[in-house]
Amino acid sequence: MQAVAQCSVCTSRAAGGLLRKQTDFSLLRTNKSALRRGAACIRLLSISESVLLSKGEPGVQKLGQKRTDTAHRGPLSVGHGLAVPFTQQMENLSYDSLIIRAASVVTDSSSTLLSQTSLALVNALTDYSKAVQTRIIVQRRYLASLGKLTPSEEDLFLAAINAQRAEATDRLQECKRFETNWINSVNVCKMAAEAAHSSGADQASITVRASIQVAQSQVGEARKLAATADKKLAETKAEEIQRMAEYVAFLDGEEHEVHEAYLRED
Repeated sequence: MQAVAQCSVCTSRAAGGLLRKQTDFSLLRTNKSALRRGAACIRLLSISESVLLSKGEPGVQKLGQKRTDTAHRGPLSVGHGLAVPFTQQMENLSYDSLIIRAASVVTDSSSTLLSQTSLALVNALTDYSKAVQTRIIVQRRYLASLGKLTPSEEDLFLAAINAQRAEATDRLQECKRFETNWINSVNVCKMAAEAAHSSGADQASITVRASIQVAQSQVGEARKLAATADKKLAETKAEEIQRMAEYVAFLDGEEHEVHEAYLRED
């Protein structure tokens, strides 16, 4: 059809030129040649179209003819080359497959919850251990300096010890709070693993159980550090009691000696 349009344009241009310049014989000869070429093109295109229509070429559709091949194909999914029937896709979304997908989502969410609570608890236990160890260092320095400190220096040591004691107490409360969340997340993961196993999502069940084992191992290591710090703190407290008793006895002995010396002078 594009070629026909081009030939029609050529013919109209030639005719217009013929009417405008009738007195120009050279232009008249040229326009006659253009008319002959345009007429030949139109005849050639008409013959080609009639031949194609008579042979029933699949790429050419006759006027009034309806395409009936799509009516027998049925509903297809989107995508050329992947013509999967839509009914087949709907059949794949069975209740079992939906339950398996939902179980996988639950195990993923519970694993994320366990990861976050484990990280919070491990960091809280680590901070508690550091606070206790700092308190132990300050308290032992104070015990080693008994009898050698001025009143102002002794007040500074006692203030530092009290500050570290309060810090350790706050960190311990934080550990208890995060430990409750961690225990709950472990229980949620166990229930999610059981639900995934019963629904057929075995891989999701195995993955969440592995996450539980990793979290328990990490929290166990942090608990060991905190227990070691508590043990050293208890030893330091016992040392403090003994050292203070010795110091008081030393002060009483000095006071008794001073009193006896005063009596002898009298």
